[in-house]
Amino acid sequence: MNTGSGYLLIVEDDLDILKLLDTTLTFSGYRVVTTRNGREGLEAIQKERPAIVIADIMMPKLDGFGLVHRMRINPETRDIPVVFITATYVAREDKEFALNIGATRFIQKPVDLEMLRETIDELMKQGKHVDFEPIREYNFYDGYRQRLEAKLDQKNKQIARDELLLGTQPSEGDQFLHASLRQAISEREELKLLLDQVNEQLGKLIKRSETSR
Repeated sequence: MNTGSGYLLIVEDDLDILKLLDTTLTFSGYRVVTTRNGREGLEAIQKERPAIVIADIMMPKLDGFGLVHRMRINPETRDIPVVFITATYVAREDKEFALNIGATRFIQKPVDLEMLRETIDELMKQGKHVDFEPIREYNFYDGYRQRLEAKLDQKNKQIARDELLLGTQPSEGDQFLHASLRQAISEREELKLLLDQVNEQLGKLIKRSETSR
């Protein structure tokens, strides 16, 4: 392991997971910097380029997809490996989209810490090696929209299921179901906000294309 080749940047909004990853990788001998969303992650990258970025996908302000896209369209950060860790975007189509926009590795939560360490060790030995041609901006936002719509549909089904169970479940299960429902509703609102932002960007790109003809 070469710990002199730069630091590891962790971008994760869940504080418990952030602390776990920070402790694990610091104990493994790496210098670690932590941030809570993609926007903070970009600011950290601008201050000092990391050796590897380890990022959640679903985060406030700027999520993992947006973070990777901005890194890949910037020649100065295009070659930095990015390891995605996620509990939400786990379908085959999600992984394909992540790799298509420039993610280097894809690890599903709950994170297998030994697998994560092995992945980081492997990437550190390889060094910065990402040879990636950024996808067209329209293709990024269109693919992003499709992933968000699929997740929103899944979340609506989960909420409907929880609401149905609350109407039939014995009272001792209500506390768990209420907590699950609150979390699902919060995530649905975040997905809606992201989808609105993506559709707005798509509208701007279409308008720009039409005016340039």
